[in-house]
Amino acid sequence: MDSDNGIVVIYTGKGKGKTTAALGIVLRAVGHGFKVLMIQFIKGEWYYGELSSAKRLTPEFEMIAAGKGFIGILDDDHDFVEHRKSAEDALILAKEKMISKEYDIIILDEINYAINLQLLSINQVLELIKIRPKQTSIVLTGNYAPDEIIQVADLVTEMNEIKHPYQQGIKAKRGIDY
Repeated sequence: MDSDNGIVVIYTGKGKGKTTAALGIVLRAVGHGFKVLMIQFIKGEWYYGELSSAKRLTPEFEMIAAGKGFIGILDDDHDFVEHRKSAEDALILAKEKMISKEYDIIILDEINYAINLQLLSINQVLELIKIRPKQTSIVLTGNYAPDEIIQVADLVTEMNEIKHPYQQGIKAKRGIDY
């Protein structure tokens, strides 16, 4: 395979670090002068540190929080239809950005959750992967990566949780978790 061709990367599993691993790719790619886009399919209404740090990496890195937030937990005040519409709009945006060939790498953050929650179908995501320009790499994050998508990937890493502070009653930490 030509080294100028992009690859399909999946970060999945129940352990923490999937988005963080994708952000590691961002740091490496920006260091090479590549243009990277991250579209977040679930996150969208809370503040988290990467929103501010992403601005420091512009113009090479662009991050779009397209979701309505986590579904059915904490302060979710959106109905399922709103969440699905946001996910579908994010997918349309991803297609437009991919077809533009403006980006070397496109990260679809938490898209696997969007599939698992039935906000998107496996076929919609497979179609997006299929239209990927050969020079563009695509990264899909989130737990529950479907087998059909794993099969078309070039690199799949599963994050495995061994121990988590939440199990000890420790709440999410600023700078570590958000």
